[in-house]
Amino acid sequence: MKIEILGTGCAKCNLLEATARKAADKLGVQYELVHVKDLGKIAAYGVMMTPALAIDGSVKLVGKVPSEAELTTLLTSAMPR
Repeated sequence: MKIEILGTGCAKCNLLEATARKAADKLGVQYELVHVKDLGKIAAYGVMMTPALAIDGSVKLVGKVPSEAELTTLLTSAMPR
């Protein structure tokens, strides 16, 4: 699973990264976490507000930092069955 944090490195972006990492670690899934800070790459996803979260190339969340429980739900629903 590839988890991408889309944001320039602000406090909320960093919090989303830490929370996503914590949720993925608790689930025990294999993942690659990438923090995309390049505005051109962020815009290529169609994201106009950060922070944003993409899982396996699909944007799942824009403009907020969800709770760890919400992230766990997003990650679980993106896991292959």
